[in-house]
Amino acid sequence: MATVKLPGRLGDPTMSFATDPRSDPRLVAALSAFGLAEHPPEPPVNGGSSVEECLAYAAAAEDGWRGLFGLVATNTPPPNTVEVREETITGRDGNQIKLYIHSPKGHNASSSKIPCVVHTHGGGMVILTAADPNYSRWRTELAATGLLVVGVEFRNAAGTLGEHPFPAALHDCADATQWVAKNRSALGVSQLILSGESGGGNLSLASTLLAKREGWLQEIAGVYAQCPYISGMYAETPAELPSLTENDGYFLDMKTMGALVKPYDPSGEHATNPLAWPYHATIEELTGLPPHVVSVNELDPLRDEGLSYYRKLLAAGVTTAGRTVHGTCHAADCSFIDAIPDVYHSTIRDISGFVKSLASAA
Repeated sequence: MATVKLPGRLGDPTMSFATDPRSDPRLVAALSAFGLAEHPPEPPVNGGSSVEECLAYAAAAEDGWRGLFGLVATNTPPPNTVEVREETITGRDGNQIKLYIHSPKGHNASSSKIPCVVHTHGGGMVILTAADPNYSRWRTELAATGLLVVGVEFRNAAGTLGEHPFPAALHDCADATQWVAKNRSALGVSQLILSGESGGGNLSLASTLLAKREGWLQEIAGVYAQCPYISGMYAETPAELPSLTENDGYFLDMKTMGALVKPYDPSGEHATNPLAWPYHATIEELTGLPPHVVSVNELDPLRDEGLSYYRKLLAAGVTTAGRTVHGTCHAADCSFIDAIPDVYHSTIRDISGFVKSLASAA
């Protein structure tokens, strides 16, 4: 009987995104241009580093990530059918929260209602900002499909908007969601869903769990989480999440991910708190939640924690769809529009379709 070879680095520890036969060759070429298709160099920090070392690393790395995401979307012009305005609200902690509101040109809030997406950006709840061009572009692409999209400038745990550990980012995202819900009429909003990628996926899921605890879950019609960063177990790489090993070093590496946990939860006291790391939510905590979509990337170390959450939602009786974007690394389908425009726009259409299906069912 032929031996079945395990995928990725489970079967070949030397494999990289560049050499994995499952990889989309267009992404391989795009990542190779930045030296990111092969295994990354050894990071200066890991899950065992001090909080201070991890904070310093995150601050230094932020500009590099921002620069990368800015360079992978320079050749495709954005839609010109969307207008953007800003609003600043006060959060529960007395802080100011800036919101970026993208709407289709000509949308008349007094005469028509359209679905709304509250978007929470990636960066592990630690770095990057809603104002970054790639996230603004993403919101514009969504709004061009006939949605109102609100980007939340939440407090990060490090970088230019840090240092604000858990639950600062969660509180800001929840408060922004409640503000949109309370201002539905003025905004011209019908249904409201939460959506985000990576750390933003965490915050969209965690905000929904918090809404249930605080008694305002009825305001959220659905959740669309992309490549959610939700286990916090990156220094351990447990056997229950084989993709952490299978795809380690494919754009993301576990030593860096383990280090980024530290600024978010410096003491480690929230390691199994589902509001910090939704992977650890119980079936009881998930019961009664609104419809979800959990979308993962096939070649992402975080793939299996997203799929685990999807299965747990199903076990809790939540209407849930799972989606795997094949051939792609972490968040590629919402980042690399120049390299894989068809994949990028497929995800835009899927989110928009999900939102509109909830609106039509209401």
